[in-house]
Amino acid sequence: MGANDFQLPHFLPYLLNQAAEAASYEFQAYYRARYGMLRTEWRVLFHLGLYGDMSATQICELASLHKTKVSRAVAALEKKRYMARAETEADRRIERLSLTPMGQKVFRDLSAAAERFETDLMGDLSREEVTHLRRALLKLSGLDQRRA
Repeated sequence: MGANDFQLPHFLPYLLNQAAEAASYEFQAYYRARYGMLRTEWRVLFHLGLYGDMSATQICELASLHKTKVSRAVAALEKKRYMARAETEADRRIERLSLTPMGQKVFRDLSAAAERFETDLMGDLSREEVTHLRRALLKLSGLDQRRA
């Protein structure tokens, strides 16, 4: 295949990015309009909601996010009163992050909304296509190895 044969719409990284943007657009509009959140904020909130209290470093590792972005998201979530910090007894340099009751309510609402958005998104795909798509995306992302 020569340089003139290259087709951007078929280039897998480009296609994956376009699919990710299209897939997340409506959900992103929902959490922005309803809670004033940015993408990293909802990802941090979801990690705390799904896995319980943890440190910012743990969130960085689990979510594959840069520490600066997590730090900004933590500050924003704390300002909105969705999250609280507490020093750990063993090492006062490490803070345990946890959802407040309001943050837990937001997490429940966004979880239900995420399920609705995913159902709508997958509506045109067969069960088999969804299974193959998930399996392929897990492999490409490396999540199948990290969660194994």
